[in-house]
Amino acid sequence: MGGSREYPRIPGHEVVGIVEGLGAGSAKWKIGQRVGIGWHGSHNHVTGLTIDGGYAEYMIAFEDGLISIPDEILSKEAAPLMCAGETTFSALRNSKARPGDLVAISGIGGLGHLAVQFAKKAGFQTVAISRGGDKEKLARKLGAHNYIDSEKEDPAQALKSLGGAKVILATAPNAKVISSLIHGLNPDGELIIVAGSGEPLELSAMDFLKGPHTVRGSFTGQAKEVEAAIHFSVLTDVRPLIEVFPLERASEAYDKMMSAKTRFRAVLSMSE
Repeated sequence: MGGSREYPRIPGHEVVGIVEGLGAGSAKWKIGQRVGIGWHGSHNHVTGLTIDGGYAEYMIAFEDGLISIPDEILSKEAAPLMCAGETTFSALRNSKARPGDLVAISGIGGLGHLAVQFAKKAGFQTVAISRGGDKEKLARKLGAHNYIDSEKEDPAQALKSLGGAKVILATAPNAKVISSLIHGLNPDGELIIVAGSGEPLELSAMDFLKGPHTVRGSFTGQAKEVEAAIHFSVLTDVRPLIEVFPLERASEAYDKMMSAKTRFRAVLSMSE
């Protein structure tokens, strides 16, 4: 049975730690193993929402909600990959894009900076889209082949001039921007939304008849999908940009994250 939103609740849904104890009948993991758990806590639970999460020194988890964390990656790097990383990785892996196709990443933040890396490592012609020229250097360092400054040119037209995108991954929660991107798709292209503001999209029937185009969301995060994202990240050397805070500064880290001042993921470490 799934849990309910009962408070008080310990938040934190990207958690990496060491197995310290086993429940009765538990045999999947051994004490001392390093494991991780993401948004899906298993058994219809959401980590940090319907069951207690990782903003604590200890937490309890269902054994089938955990994945093994490889030795090649640091715990503080693995944690963001289990949510922001898995979200963007799975969206691209399940998309229509194939190696060599043009894939555009809209937004170079917590999700986007990982999506650019995944797109490049997967063999896509990677285009990064963001506001202002200050993000171009970072975008290219992360692997983008092209950069579109939305303050200087219309992203959809710029994409059309490049031949049109097979896939556009919208990682910034701006409904107006997301709606305009459909015009940058090539025939039978796909606009995938992984972040939203709750505002309605501004799309017309003609937007779909010009393609045909597809607009869809992506909601994944099961243990197998998280494991695949971690494996690919280790295999191709994809890593998040993080700021590390000790547990006692959790409120500061949260406030900085909510005000979009973190570059790009805030991580709580019990050993800092």
